[in-house]
Amino acid sequence: MKLQLTLALLLVSLSATSGAQNPALPDWDRLTPQQREALIAPVRDRWNDAPPPQRERMLQHGQRWQSMTPEQRELARRGRHRFENMSPEQREQARALFAQMRGMTPAQRDALRERWASMSPEQRQDWLKANPVKDLPPKR
Repeated sequence: MKLQLTLALLLVSLSATSGAQNPALPDWDRLTPQQREALIAPVRDRWNDAPPPQRERMLQHGQRWQSMTPEQRELARRGRHRFENMSPEQREQARALFAQMRGMTPAQRDALRERWASMSPEQRQDWLKANPVKDLPPKR
């Protein structure tokens, strides 16, 4: 969230200082050193504060992001936005379902989604207890 706020503030300041009617922002190579530093500093701080396993995950995410198509990136943004707007209980359920679905085939994932949709709240709680979240990074 801090990174998003920093980026939003930078974009507003860049468009305000551009003086042009078109608020198009420059390519990376045309950013000033101060603008680049404002973009990079939050990521550097997160990297430096992270333990090695979390750094590895950050690097893998960056590499995966680079390999995604624009459409895949947009889907990822929408998913993140949807997750951010969930209640804490919904987030915990989403984490558990995601962890469980990781090793499944598409057909198995579809079957689990259908089963989940037909469960009562009590059945979902029982399922969550039987399928605890493992090997996911700590919540921020």
